[in-house]
Amino acid sequence: MSATKLRRVFVWELPVRIYHWINALAIVVLCVTGYLIGDPPALQSGAEASDQYLFGIIRFTHFVAAYIFFFNFLFRLYWGFVGNKYANWKNFIPTSKKYFREMWQVLRLDILLLKGKEHMAVGHNALAGFIYFLTFIAFLLQCLTGFGLYAAMSDWWFADLFAWVPGLVGGDFVLRNIHHAAMWFFIVFAIIHVYLVFYHDYVEGRGEISSMGGGWKFIEEEAFHKEEEADRAA
Repeated sequence: MSATKLRRVFVWELPVRIYHWINALAIVVLCVTGYLIGDPPALQSGAEASDQYLFGIIRFTHFVAAYIFFFNFLFRLYWGFVGNKYANWKNFIPTSKKYFREMWQVLRLDILLLKGKEHMAVGHNALAGFIYFLTFIAFLLQCLTGFGLYAAMSDWWFADLFAWVPGLVGGDFVLRNIHHAAMWFFIVFAIIHVYLVFYHDYVEGRGEISSMGGGWKFIEEEAFHKEEEADRAA
């Protein structure tokens, strides 16, 4: 059996890695605090509520995380135009038949668990890229609904920019339900995302997990040269 020759390739730039971990932390904080805001726990205490200010702290934490999430998201959109080819926006939007063929190939691997049929993408594979595109839409929806709810209780001009959102969907009640439902989308997405990262790391053996820490992957020479040829042809 001949050994496979690997090439060490720098895939994820530092801004992408920073965005990823800030985004992950912000989503966790937003989901936890958002759930508590939507379904407040009944806490029994002999102290005055104004002295504890627990719910105020939860709401403040939620709002701070929301601003971090929003501006971090805007930065990622910007980096999709100025980053390297693995961060480029074209990786996330289907623009060719080849993109859809690759999506089908990865679906067969992830769902049917076909051995020997691994798709060796250097950056995001087509299916992951498209799912991230849908996730970006969910990010935008969550930002619009969240700041739409916040606009009525804020005096800052930035929040007032979203004051039109509640009227678009029929009021705060509907808006709050949309915002809450989107939270569960992120929870389900996070579970599937973590599973697939570990699964592809095991199947492909390219350092999928560690790459979001250091930015490097280990790519087969053949796969690397095929991608280089495809880039030149494009």
